[in-house]
Formats: sequence, C-alpha cells, structure tokens
Amino acid sequence: MRTKCMGLSIAAVLCCVGPWSWGRPNILWLTSEDNGPHLGAYGDVHADTPNLDTLAAGGMRYRHAWSTYPVCAPARTAIISGMYPSSLGAQHMRSMVPMPEGTRMFPQILREAGYYTTNHTKQDYNLEMSGRVWDDSSNQAHWRNRAEGQPFFAVFNFTDTHESQIRRRPHESVHDPAGVRVPAYHPDEPEVRRDWAQYHDKMTEMDAKAGRILRELREDGLEDETIVIYFGDHGAGLPRSKRFPYNSGLHVPLLVSIPPAYRHLAPPGWQPGGASDRLIGFVDLAPTILSLAEIEPPAAMQGRVFLGPHRTEDPEFVFGFRDRMDERYDLMRSARDTRYVYIRNYMPHRIYGQHVKYLFETPTTRVWHRMYHQGLLEPPRTYFWETKPYEELYELASDPDETVNLAASEAHRETLARFRRALDEHLLAIRDTGFLPEDEIHSRSAGRAPGDMAREEDIYPLERIKAAADGAASMDAAATPRLVGLLDDEDSAVRYWAALGLLMRGGDAVQTHAAVLRERLADPQPAPRIVAAEALGRYGSETDASRALDVLLPLADAEEHGAYVAMMAMNALDYLDDRARPAKEAIAGLPRKDPRANSRFADNVGDLIEKTLADLE
Repeated sequence: MRTKCMGLSIAAVLCCVGPWSWGRPNILWLTSEDNGPHLGAYGDVHADTPNLDTLAAGGMRYRHAWSTYPVCAPARTAIISGMYPSSLGAQHMRSMVPMPEGTRMFPQILREAGYYTTNHTKQDYNLEMSGRVWDDSSNQAHWRNRAEGQPFFAVFNFTDTHESQIRRRPHESVHDPAGVRVPAYHPDEPEVRRDWAQYHDKMTEMDAKAGRILRELREDGLEDETIVIYFGDHGAGLPRSKRFPYNSGLHVPLLVSIPPAYRHLAPPGWQPGGASDRLIGFVDLAPTILSLAEIEPPAAMQGRVFLGPHRTEDPEFVFGFRDRMDERYDLMRSARDTRYVYIRNYMPHRIYGQHVKYLFETPTTRVWHRMYHQGLLEPPRTYFWETKPYEELYELASDPDETVNLAASEAHRETLARFRRALDEHLLAIRDTGFLPEDEIHSRSAGRAPGDMAREEDIYPLERIKAAADGAASMDAAATPRLVGLLDDEDSAVRYWAALGLLMRGGDAVQTHAAVLRERLADPQPAPRIVAAEALGRYGSETDASRALDVLLPLADAEEHGAYVAMMAMNALDYLDDRARPAKEAIAGLPRKDPRANSRFADNVGDLIEKTLADLE
C-alpha cells in the first residue's frame, strides 16, 4: 500500500486505504430547524417521531444540550467555528465578519484529513467562508458521491420545522390543537394552540425525512461504520422560545448513535438507549467531531469535547447569548447548570417582545400582543411585553416554563452568587464583543477580524467597558453618580454605557443630569450621541426633544452613516413615540438601505422606518 500510494496527497492516501483499514468512522449529521426536544424520546406525549425515537433507543440521549444562540445564523456560527460568536464579533443576526487569523471552519480540517464533507444544504453563518469548506454544499450533496472507500462527514438539514412553516396557512392540523401543551407564558387561545399543533405536525414531517436518510444508510450497508448525530438548531419557532436565551429558546434534542466497532469513542457509562446529564453547548460540536475523527482540536476552538479520545471533563455550566435580532438591539447573557437557568439583562429598559417584523408574522405573536394591550392578560403572560429585571433565576424541575423569578429569593442567594461569578468569568475569558456598539466592533477592527481586535486590551478594554455596563444595567441608584462621571471617559463604549445607564433609569435621572447628556449630543462617536439623544428625546424638555431629532435624523441616513449606525438611530427614533412626530416627513424620506451592507441584513433599516411611520399614523 505504501508503494501504491507514494507521492499522493494525504486525502488520496486515505482514499486508498478506506475507512475500515484506516480505523476512523463515517459521521452522519442530521439537523432540524427551530425545534426544541419535542420528541417522544424526550417524553413529549404529543409527539409522533418514530424514526428519531428509534435512533434514541439505540444511542445516547443528551438531556441538557443548549444551542448557545437561540436563532439560526449565530447558532450555526458557533457550530461551524467551535467558538463563541460574541468572541468573534459575529453574534448579531445575519452579520458577516472574517474569522480570526489562523482559524478554519471544522469541515476544512476534516477535508485535509481525508474526509469527504457534504452539506445538504443550508450554511447561513455569520462568518465569511475562506477557501473551500465543503466538498459539496448543495441540494445534491450526499455521501454516495464520494470516492470509493473514502470516509465521509455528511450533513442533512431539514427545514420542515422552521418558524415560517409553523405559521404557513392554509394548514389542516393533524395533531389535535385541544391536546397540545401551552406554555405558562403563552395565552391559551385557539390561534396559539393551532400554532403549537402545526409545530408538532411539522416535527412529524421532519422525522419522516430523517427516517429516509437513515434507511439510505442501512441500504448502503454503512450502518455499522457510521456514527449518527441528530440535533435541533435552537428552540421552537414561537415567541419566547426562538430568539430568547431561556431554556425554552436554547434547549435542543441531541441524539448520538455509535456502532459497536467505534464504541471506544463513546464516553464512560455509554449504553444503547441511555441518557446523559452532561451539559453540551453548540461550541462543543466542532471539536467533538474532530475528536471522533481522531484529530486533536485546534487550541483556538473554545468548545469542550464530549466524545472521542480528546474528551474533556464535564463542564459545570453552559452559556447562552442574545444580541441584535434582525432590526432590534438587545443584550442578554445566560447560563445554566443541570438545575437552574440564570439570565442577565444588559438592556432592561427594552421590553422582551420588541417589534421584530419577522416575529410578528406568527399568529401567536399577534394575538398575544393584542391581548396584552387590551388588558386581557395576567402574569406571567404579561411579562413578554414589559421591561426586564436585571437578573433572572429559574429552577427548571419545579418551573419548566421559567416564569417564577428567584433572583430576589433569600433562599437562593448562594446560587445567584455562583451564577454571577461563572457568567462574569466566562464573558471576560471569551472576550465578549457584545459590550461594544455594533458599529464599533467594525470600526475598532479597522478591516481585521473582530476576533483578533477583541484580544487587544489597548483597543478593547473589556473589563472597564463591562464594569460600566454592569453599573448601568443593575439599576442601582448608588451607581448613578459614577455613571455621570463616566460620560467623559476616554473610551466611547464606556461613554455609551454611561448614557445608557441614565436612559434606563428614566425621567428623573435624565432630567437631573440633562446638562451632561446634552454635552454627549456632540460626542465624536455615534453610539453615545444616539443614546443621549434618545434619553433627552424621551424624557427631556421640548427643546431637548427637538435637539434629539436634529441629532438622530442625520445618523439614521444609512447611505451616509452605514447600516449599523442607522439601525441604532432608527431604533431611538422609534422609541421617541409621539415626540418623533415633527420628523415624520423627514423619516419618510430617509434611505431604506445601505448600499455597502451585506444583503443578508440590508432590509433592516427599511423595516424600522416603516414601523416608525406606521406608529406615527
């Protein structure tokens, strides 16, 4: 064999020897969109998912798998890179940034090791693809197209359960709407039940497609040579699940089937039909796949390996994130262990249910919103349409819908402190770029990868900026004098958080410190100017409101200032409500798009303009 393959590339050599003599498994990866663990295998009595239940019966079911981000593009970014999107500056929905120098997407590493890599067919990363990532990423991609004997890593992505399919009408329900479980945070209304029933219908359709791929694997005689992994890409495509870093938005099914020939790659305690309490995050998938292929994961990957020879110790926590969702800005960070979920809201002045155009296409969202504003709801069904507490803590066994906030509970003081420490240490360790305004992620990077910029303390003094953010979001009155002093800080992100802190505290704080906020209307950076203008526009004098419009309208010009600044300015204008009315015609005349922006989020500015104008009618 050595003579026959002499002079060939490593990939060609591995093709010569084939998977059995090489000793490395094929890997089949099945993914579905916008669904939590609503499978029979996870105890959902309303589910009809026989194929995935059979896969679970022969494999391992992970009870505590988290998506890292509760929406598709940043979730897939975590998967393909093995890194936290917020450490890459790639956390905002459908943004696009380069990867840090010297890093690669994990299928590239598999390809170099001889694997035939296919993706059928969705990519949707917030990262630019450099070089050839897949051997084939198309609706024709299949392991059957590989060279004879070549090991494969094959992805099949099912879109049946996507949010857009849950609300597609007409649809005749197969699952009885009367039998579905409505979460405690949703109103128990016919439209809501119908959406949940249709969701289960789509789960059954997805399961059938997964079954077809598994049959093809058996028909090809590859079942004994192939590790099969199935997971959903984040929580259900309904409000307060998708887009929100609760357990409801991040908890996903994860099933792993390992044939006997590769059982040495399984963790201790593995048994067919078993279940694992190990905490899994999506950043763990890339290094784990490499480990299954007996490749040592690159040091840059931040995930933990849970299978194969490079398996690491079980983590104590996994972490979740929420940043810009389409046209709306937010900043939430969460963590969980096997018992609790902890959430920290860095923009508590924004309601959870900010108007995202795509979210409001779902009937559940519309009826829930209408009922709230008609005064027809009581807690916990009201919370989604109200501003947030700084911290949230939920005990999952007694409160699976996460509606009883224990953050103020004296009995849970030590638990809260443990989560606070864990989250703070994690955000600093990964160099979370979410504490920068989105435009500054890019301006400070100056053409480089934001992930490289974020590791340079002189450019991104994270501890100082995060301290300002913590003081702002805590709503602690004792922090207010310090925030006022930080309005003159040398770092624009510190000034941004200082101004946000006063905006969060509302009318009394803004009016008391209006003079120093007016000085920020001339700040050299857009973000502090925008926040100061919103604060004065909402809570200042009529003269202040007029000055705010004079600041915000020019910055809302996407052609002049770019999409990131324009989105922030348009959000501020929208939150001025009636005080934006004098600028109605000027708003109507604003450009709808930044011609330089990536097409993936090019409509966001226009959506904000249309929403603001509709509210002013």
